Amino acid sequence: MNIGIPKETFRGENRVALSPLAVKTLVQHGHAVYVEEGAGLISNYFDTNYEDAGATIVYSAEEAIGRAQLLAKVQRPALEEEDLLVDGQVLFSFLHLAAASREQVNKLIDKRITAIGFEIIENDDGNLPLVRIFGEIAGHMCLPVAARCLESQAGGRGILLGGAPGVPPAEVVIIGSGYVGRSAARTAHGLGARVTLLDINVDRLRLALRQLRGGVVTVTSTPQHIESALSYADVLIMAVSLGGGRRAPMVVSRDMVRRMKSGSVIIDTAIDQGGSVETSRPTTLDRPTYVEERVVHYCVPNMSAAVPRTASRVLANAALPYILEIADEGLDNALSNHPPLARGVFTYRGHCCHAEVADLFGLPHEPLPNLLEGVQP
Repeated sequence: MNIGIPKETFRGENRVALSPLAVKTLVQHGHAVYVEEGAGLISNYFDTNYEDAGATIVYSAEEAIGRAQLLAKVQRPALEEEDLLVDGQVLFSFLHLAAASREQVNKLIDKRITAIGFEIIENDDGNLPLVRIFGEIAGHMCLPVAARCLESQAGGRGILLGGAPGVPPAEVVIIGSGYVGRSAARTAHGLGARVTLLDINVDRLRLALRQLRGGVVTVTSTPQHIESALSYADVLIMAVSLGGGRRAPMVVSRDMVRRMKSGSVIIDTAIDQGGSVETSRPTTLDRPTYVEERVVHYCVPNMSAAVPRTASRVLANAALPYILEIADEGLDNALSNHPPLARGVFTYRGHCCHAEVADLFGLPHEPLPNLLEGVQP
């Protein structure tokens, strides 16, 4: 199979979909890999590294995309990139189609693209393997980000996360105790902050307590409890996600933000799925923050792009097995034989297979198993 790796065009996206080591594995399996010149440069993967792994370097996005039967990307294609897609291709990426435009979704369907979202690949036990690993990275990164945003030159309150002798530490409030929330709570506790963790799921709060050995205050997430926690928060980390590619729920209203302390910080890690705070809007790594209602907002949808070498290696390690399933077995066999991969399909050959996206954009919903019936010999 021909596999294409174009250079990412999203502003501040420094990651690359596949590392040279992953490319070498694909080549060893008999597949051809076309890498756009400079695609891995910011991740410190050079064209020579890819050539040594057996890839062919091409010199335009048109060629990297046009030669591919399977396209591996980090971010979903921009509209101008979608124009380059070839009818019937397989697209592997973090797609977040619930936060995309109708035009972007329609183009995928019109071009009969089989679009597979890393974020909705789901194991039989309900675990989202790629969401989990990147959620843990994002949770860990939230606290260094918060520390910088609290500094006075960033518009923050001018306080130290861990406090100082005779001075209390910062109050960190985390809403959502999934992969991101627990990772953030663990890091915040390790830095000496006081941590309050809210969730509607008591079992997940119990897990967080056990993992942190009581180093966090857990509270059931109700509007009243959220308002109370926001009144004393120096840092609010939004780690709310419905999973399954669904749009993030709106949890914190503008009025709640208005009541927060002046110079406090909001980090909305759900911004790639639309955000969970009414005052949130996407930002980029080169301009990551803005101040609204006297509160510093950090809403970068691709946080881990700030550490692209690590993030690219993590992505390649996690994505490669699924890409190999398609490349080695063919698309329809792979989707029929591997349920976790099949659960990652948003669109398949002109059909929308994801109920939430279909409902959101008023599209017909066609369950993938129905479409695969009769395809296999």
